[in-house]
This record gives sequence, C-alpha cells and structure tokens, in this order.
Amino acid sequence: MAFKTKRANEPLTEADGARILIDRLWPRGQSKDKLQLTAWVKDIAPSTELRKWFNHDPPKFAEFRARYRAELDANPGAVAELQRLLKEHPNATLLYMAHDTEHCNAVVLSEYLREHAAGKRKRASA
Repeated sequence: MAFKTKRANEPLTEADGARILIDRLWPRGQSKDKLQLTAWVKDIAPSTELRKWFNHDPPKFAEFRARYRAELDANPGAVAELQRLLKEHPNATLLYMAHDTEHCNAVVLSEYLREHAAGKRKRASA
C-alpha cells in the first residue's frame, strides 16, 4: 500500500495521484476546484471530541495516538473504505490541514494503515 501525506493547502502536483481528504472538517479557505479531490473520507478522521481534546498539543500526542488508534479499531467501515480507495488508486495522497506535520492525525493514520497492511500480508503467508 503506497501513499503519501501532505497538507491540503500545499500546491497540487501531478505526483499526487488520487487526492483523498482525511479530515472531518472542510479545509478553511480551500475551494473544491483548488483541492481537486478524488474522495473525502470524513469518518476516518478523529472524533470531534478527540480532536477538541487534543487541540494539536504535542505533549498530548502519545495519548492522542492511543485514543485515535482505538477509534480506528472501532470503525472498521471507514478503515475499509479508505483501504479500498488506496487499493483502487495505487498512487494516492492523503490530505490533511494540521499545521504540525509531526503531531497530527495523518501521522497516526499512516502508521495504522501500514501496520494493518503488513499484518494482512503476514496472515496471508502463514
């Protein structure tokens, strides 16, 4: 499963491939034409409660990671939808709006998707 992540307000490039928005809220100041989305998977984003609790506070990131991963585990439909999109579009970019590129949902989601893809490969070869 190959994909990239980048902030939604970064310039569109041909290398982006399929552009999939992974935030619950529409990116402020961005038009549909400018974003040129392939899909918007709102339900893969952290819950409103978790997002507000975290408030992009780096010292809370470890706890945010644990809570968001638990939400992903409890939301197999959204995970499956995103995995399907990534399978359909081998060249894809997951878009998010957080300013902090190291402490955000995109980091956790990327780890989660890659771990679960690796887990499926391990189970298939067992």
